[in-house]
Amino acid sequence: MAATTTTTTRAAPDSLSGRFKGSFAYFTMKDRTPQILTRVIDTLHRHKNEFFEEHGEKGIEAEKKAISFLSKLRNELITDKPVIPLMDNLADADIWNRYLEYQKSLLEENSGQPSWFQSPWLYVECYLYRRIHEALIQSPPICDFDVFKEGKVQSFFESQQAIIALCTHLQEVSKIIEDLDEEQLKEEFFKLLQVSLWGNKCDLSISSGESNSQKCSPLSSLRDLNSFILVNDMECVWSLLLNSKKTRLEKVTSTRVDIVLDNAGFELVSDFVLADFLLSSKLATEIHFHGKSIPWFVSDTTKHDFNWSIKQLQGANHRWMSRCGINWEGYMKKGTWVYHDHMFWTLPHEYCNMSQVASELYAELQKSNLIIFKGDLNYRKLTGDRKWEFTVSFHQALNKFHPAPLCSIRTLKADVQVGLQPGQGEQLMISDPEWMTTGKYGIIQFDGMP
Repeated sequence: MAATTTTTTRAAPDSLSGRFKGSFAYFTMKDRTPQILTRVIDTLHRHKNEFFEEHGEKGIEAEKKAISFLSKLRNELITDKPVIPLMDNLADADIWNRYLEYQKSLLEENSGQPSWFQSPWLYVECYLYRRIHEALIQSPPICDFDVFKEGKVQSFFESQQAIIALCTHLQEVSKIIEDLDEEQLKEEFFKLLQVSLWGNKCDLSISSGESNSQKCSPLSSLRDLNSFILVNDMECVWSLLLNSKKTRLEKVTSTRVDIVLDNAGFELVSDFVLADFLLSSKLATEIHFHGKSIPWFVSDTTKHDFNWSIKQLQGANHRWMSRCGINWEGYMKKGTWVYHDHMFWTLPHEYCNMSQVASELYAELQKSNLIIFKGDLNYRKLTGDRKWEFTVSFHQALNKFHPAPLCSIRTLKADVQVGLQPGQGEQLMISDPEWMTTGKYGIIQFDGMP
């Protein structure tokens, strides 16, 4: 992986930043992130006895050391101190430190150092989670402790009824899938795409770690939620996959779909269900999942979360949950499902820089027929997290990032949105001033242009 950084086009607007008081970025840095850090410190403190049982006095010392690092980090954040280089020796530390130098180079002379509230929100929020990881890495022997695991596990179990409903629906569809005509198949695909969309509401970084799991069946409310989808390109996604399927049946090729994951818990299960349907409907022949290599943004999916979720389903005391878990484990063993966790997903770079910063990942994504990007952070990185006009096209905001046809599926939890119709954003501002940040609205936004 190279450590170079490129700039975006001159026409791109300013980055979202905490320096704009009253903005969602400012609110996040001022209120939400200190709350998250406080919860992380509390989590470590509550596990003190566990650390002692496992590691003796070394475990207690490590807990104190990590808490000291995190308390210092919290103080730096709330007092808007300059961003400092990473001090650990992980493979990505040099890339992060070069990115800090890049941020310094963007500042005008005599305007100080990059700091928590003055720098781009995307950068400092990603940096926060990397610093949390650094605090653990520098505190052996508890370096592998996931400070967010408890919340993710709780969210999964609180969503049991919704997961049961979804697994049951999938099994019912699987039994008759061979008999579905093209229109029925399309209807089912649209249904599961929307379930995957609304599953994105379950985001612990937005609720500062407070539980916001999926309590009821997501299938029953889809019709009511339809009017809250601001950009709906499901037809485009369907056409692409259907054409690929028809071509494949003629030429015996494969159809690969990549899913860049967001949250563990119910959302991950909704992504699994969509992936399973893509295989059983023959709209795809292989699914590649992309998760995070370190604990990230409170509820983001790591390899452990991915495997743990499948194991939980396998061992569930419910027929169809268990069947799903067994099937999905089988897909993994067979290689029709593949999990990746490239380092790039936990770097601060906009995706338009991927081809320079992580050329091997970009080349891997170029093998895909369709890349689905789940969630808000992916959307922010796709669009550069900038103050775009609402009517700017998605294609323009992607700034030449196009390894393959791609689709963003997200509920809106950050104040960036492109590709709206003229007047649509302004009307929403009048009817619902917080429309961009509550998760109430969603998009299924496609870009098929190279």
